[in-house]
Formats: sequence, C-alpha cells, structure tokens
Amino acid sequence: MKKERTFKEIRVKSPLNKMKRKIPYGWDLNIYRGCQHGCWYCYALYSHEYLGSGDFYRDIHVKVNIVEELEKKFREPAWKREVINIGGVTDSYQPAEEKYQLMPLIIKLLIKYKNPAIISTKSKLVLRDFDLIDQLSRLTYINIAATITTVEEDIRRKIEPGSSSSGERFSFLKEFKKTRASLGLHVMPIIPFITDKEENFDQMFFQARDCGVDYVLPGALYLRGKTRSQFLDFVEEEFPHIFYDFKALYKKGGAGKEYKEQLYKMVNALRDKYQLSRSYMKPMRERLNPNQ
Repeated sequence: MKKERTFKEIRVKSPLNKMKRKIPYGWDLNIYRGCQHGCWYCYALYSHEYLGSGDFYRDIHVKVNIVEELEKKFREPAWKREVINIGGVTDSYQPAEEKYQLMPLIIKLLIKYKNPAIISTKSKLVLRDFDLIDQLSRLTYINIAATITTVEEDIRRKIEPGSSSSGERFSFLKEFKKTRASLGLHVMPIIPFITDKEENFDQMFFQARDCGVDYVLPGALYLRGKTRSQFLDFVEEEFPHIFYDFKALYKKGGAGKEYKEQLYKMVNALRDKYQLSRSYMKPMRERLNPNQ
C-alpha cells in the first residue's frame, strides 16, 4: 500500500545556508525538506537521512518559522543585501506550498528590504505570486528560472512525476517576460540516452527563444550516494533497453569526458543557433551594478 503524504512542521534557528563558494550567490534558502515532485534523479536524497526518514518524496518537513527568522537576518547590521538562491535543494513551489503559502511572505520580505534573489522551479504554482514578483522586479534583481529536462511529455511524467508539464513551465516563463525579472532556462540534469537527443534540445531552445529567456544553463547528470542506486534501479525498470550502456557510462559519479565533450559541443551549437546567452551572470551584473 502506498504511504500517505505527511507534513512535519519544524522550527529552524537559521533561515539561510551559507555557500562554500559564491556561485554566483552566497546564500541558499529552502522552505521545505523533502520534495513532492518525485524526480528520480534528485541529488538531495541524502538530506533526509539525518532526519530519520527514508522517504524524501512523501515526508515533507516544513520550516514554519522561516519568515520571521529571515526578517531577523535582514535586520542585522552586517547583512549587505546579498543575492539569495531560493529552493536550491528542494522546490519552493512544490505542492506543499499550496497548503502553507510561505513564498508570498518570503517575497514580501524581499520587497520590504529590496533584497535580490533567484527562484528556480518546476511548478506553474509560481504564477500565483506573479504580482509580488513583478513588484520585486521593479525594485531589485530577481531571476525566475524554469528547470526543464525534456519536451517529451511521456518521458517527463516518468522522471519527474509530481512536477508541472514542460509546456506549463515554458508558459510561466513567457508570462514573467512581462516583468523586469531576468529569465533562465535550466536544462538540468541532461540524462544520457534519455533526454540528450538533439531534437529535444532543438525544440527546447526554440521555445526558450520564444519566451525571451536571458540565458540557458545546461548540466549533465551526476550520480552519487543514495541517488545513484535509486536512479540505476529506475533506469533498469523504465528504460531496460539502455540500462547496460547507461551503467557502463556511469562507472563513477559523472559521465565520461568524451561523452560530455560531445554533449556540450551539440548543446552549444544549438544555443548559438537560437542566439541564446550562456551567461548566468550578465543580467545580474547589469541590474545590480549598472554603472560598471
């Protein structure tokens, strides 16, 4: 019998995680631990182990005091309005957000303190907060990015069963073009033999240009820890015809050098074909440092 979804409300002392390297942001904010999107390749499965839960996808921990703790951080004299990446580990617009509605409160704080941020999501729920994001975009830098792995909906449903369709993600990018937010397409992860077809990228980049994205950021699949064994089991069950080739390619955490060189050669050629920028940083620099 399938386990029921559970929510556990927790309180945190610190709302932000300081990144070891500023790439290009220094802080990460995650409202939820665990994610209902059910992406089989999720690298964050490890994050549930110390919580005493093995079900990353259905045991969702909600940081119910994160808004008040974030405001305390913003009020500190040492805080310099640094860029915050929202949802770097778990999606802030996963279905739990419909119940808890913490993101509108977070965005209102960003507006109040004119603090720049990055939001990356696989959910059309982000459109619920369109007016707030529009307001923030007129005050400071805000980046809205859609993570899209494939335009083939039958594959998307298998690898990301709880997320919005890829078409819905392109649609919200097009809507946010009406704001002053910068827009990004994150093609992550690129999965060998499943989502790495040239036709898939051609269609994605065509739609990305139509949406007016400011950049496209690709990244090949990396497997480690619990994610590795889970994803290999998934491939064997859902894509048995490629399993042995896939496993041979992933002898280590990442695909081999030769594969990645050919992959990015193809991806970069298509990015150039549609005149899509490779620069994640350019829109951020232009907004935050207009005189440089």
